Amino acid sequence: MNEQQRKQQAQIKETNPTDVKSGMDNMERIKNTSSEDLISKYFKTTYEPPNLNKARKRGRDKVNVHYDFSIPEDMENIGEGKKFLIRTYGCQMNEHDTEVMAGILTEMGYTSTSETNDADIILLNTCAIRENAENKVFGEIGHLKALKREKPDLILGVCGCMSQEETVVNRILKKHQHVDLIFGTHNIHRLPHLVKEAMFGKEKIVEVWSKEGDVIENLPKARKGKIKAWVNIMYGCDKFCTYCIVPMTRGKERSRLPEDIIQEVRHLAAQGYKEVTLLGQNVNAYGKDLDGMTYGLGDLMDELRKIDIPRIRFTTSHPRDFDDRLIEVLAKGGNLLDHIHLPVQSGSSEILKKMNRKYTRESYLELVRKIRAAMPNATLTTDIIVGFPNETEEQFEETMTLMEEVGFEAAYTFIYSPREGTPAARKKDNVPEEVKKQRLYRLNELVNKQSAASMKTYQDQVVKVLVEGESKKDPEVLAGYTERNKLVNFKGPKAAIGQIVDVKITEAKTWSLDGVMIENTVGVK
Repeated sequence: MNEQQRKQQAQIKETNPTDVKSGMDNMERIKNTSSEDLISKYFKTTYEPPNLNKARKRGRDKVNVHYDFSIPEDMENIGEGKKFLIRTYGCQMNEHDTEVMAGILTEMGYTSTSETNDADIILLNTCAIRENAENKVFGEIGHLKALKREKPDLILGVCGCMSQEETVVNRILKKHQHVDLIFGTHNIHRLPHLVKEAMFGKEKIVEVWSKEGDVIENLPKARKGKIKAWVNIMYGCDKFCTYCIVPMTRGKERSRLPEDIIQEVRHLAAQGYKEVTLLGQNVNAYGKDLDGMTYGLGDLMDELRKIDIPRIRFTTSHPRDFDDRLIEVLAKGGNLLDHIHLPVQSGSSEILKKMNRKYTRESYLELVRKIRAAMPNATLTTDIIVGFPNETEEQFEETMTLMEEVGFEAAYTFIYSPREGTPAARKKDNVPEEVKKQRLYRLNELVNKQSAASMKTYQDQVVKVLVEGESKKDPEVLAGYTERNKLVNFKGPKAAIGQIVDVKITEAKTWSLDGVMIENTVGVK
């Protein structure tokens, strides 16, 4: 930990150099300062706003790993008899961050609630990827204003990726005075200190680090259920795609040490978890920043496949970092699943260049060829953006033909959403919004067609389903996922929840499968 980070953690307010040069000693200065000014200057919570320009920089500072996280003694039981609620927006990384924050608050004595009116702390863990997600958050902030009036002691906080943006923080400070606490993605481990200041201080707490901190291990986690678990293997992204704000909100790539990841997965296996998903903003860049060792995602997964846990996945990949070693290890099978989410974003090399993706249509197809050669039955899914600034009809058609050529079985599709602070947001765009919507509609029709076709191949087949619980639509129906991430609904005993069971598919739909459980599989590990 460097000196600047120590100051950030202690929230030290540095002395103004002009005071030192004034020739006035401390006692004289204090005598000539009103009590109100004194309190304002020396005891006000440090305001540390985000700075996207700082966040773009990638220094060579060593990233240290810390194993000494603990709840301060005076905050260990501060939440006794109180409840917290965390609303999560965005990706799996945000979901996992929520698990960490929930774990910290639980160790502080709080209990979780899903009822807004019962909460003593409400945290909105936000996503900055798309404008729609941001609008939802501000809508929720507005709705909570009345509750804050009714419960003045309620602590309302905004955290996550949106908090790393200056415009967002400024908007909250100007228009939403009822928000007590704003913090970002790099200082979640500071939550006990931030809550303490929000409880006992009179000022709004704003602590957002524009330069990422170190890797903090042994953070508590309140995981959802005992069946599937997220395991973060790295933080940040160094790719700087022109449309993406993530490198600024999540910082530079920092990998956890292999031994810490392996130990966490072993611990999850011992607890009876059936599936682990390895997480990273660019998960297959894992290990590239580790000093003094040559070790990548393929090497890590080669070790994890030896652990007695039925399923291991990873997300999200960048095609540029999907190397031959990883393909070689995945081809070994076992508990390493051959469902690969491989975001392409566009089928046009020209658009990919403007996106700064650092691969071409041809190189992407070559990667797909290698994956298919090693794993003929692999399921490929993807992300696609339509309507990137000045996308032509011909360039869009290249995306359509790529979709067909690869045979993606599913895709997350989006109309391009400009994010302030990214290079693409500065581009003038000559494509009408209605044209973009039509392109999205056409793409989704193709995605639905290919998804339905892939589902039909499961008709009358027996698949292994990890049963996650009851269907949201019908409590009499159980639901779970196959090894290739296909949703299966079927009737069966509640004892099957948390188990991997055999299900014969009786009906294939566009996005899900219906089936009948083969009874003798209950209890199969």
